[in-house]
Amino acid sequence: MEPQEHPLRFHHEHAHLNPTFGSDRFGQRAEAFARFFGTPLFLGVQTLGVVLWIIANAIGWVHYDPYPFILLNLAFSVQAAYAAPLILLAQTRQAERDKAHATADARHREALALEAARHSSQMMELLKLNTELTQATRQMTERIDHLTEELHRHILRSTATPDPS
Repeated sequence: MEPQEHPLRFHHEHAHLNPTFGSDRFGQRAEAFARFFGTPLFLGVQTLGVVLWIIANAIGWVHYDPYPFILLNLAFSVQAAYAAPLILLAQTRQAERDKAHATADARHREALALEAARHSSQMMELLKLNTELTQATRQMTERIDHLTEELHRHILRSTATPDPS
């Protein structure tokens, strides 16, 4: 039996696309940061922070950002300035990975189809050989039957005629 090829062998050439921002420490941190922006935990923590910020400044617990909360607006602008490019980069890299995996999957399906066609061809060849062997067996059986009948006739003839001695 042939050794089994690795099922993801067509994906190996695209392995460099797996880390969204690269394999270095910055890339890993940036990807974790970009992934964190869409989580319920981030949205909950951010909402809680904004509510506490507004309450603290509106009630007067602190006086560093009075209404209309310009510092809070600036904080959101800075966050958006960093978050948007990271998220867009993550989406672009994800699209590249998806395209690469789709290509690899298509190549894998093509390889499977070629292998199936090869197996089908082998099966047809075996079926043809089996048919030829069946015909040869039938011909030999007919020949054996014919020879057996001749042998029986010959034996019966020799036993039917009396021996002159």
